Amino acid sequence: MSTDLDRTRAVWRQIAAVVVERIEDGTYPAGSRVPSVVELSAEFEVASSTAQKVMAHLKKEGVVRTEVGLGTFVADRPAD
Repeated sequence: MSTDLDRTRAVWRQIAAVVVERIEDGTYPAGSRVPSVVELSAEFEVASSTAQKVMAHLKKEGVVRTEVGLGTFVADRPAD
């Protein structure tokens, strides 16, 4: 599932927005594993450093959580 990116805007922000959109639409439900840095870099054809920046941003925002040795997962959202 490849997405065309606008190379005139920050690519990592666009990829982060795609991941958040997938979380919101249920493609990646709460608690499910999200693609790894290697998988993101392959899907979007970007450097692994760009994919790492995406994951770091999403983790900082509380969208995802990491478990050492297991991967990165959609963070459980508190009920509103």
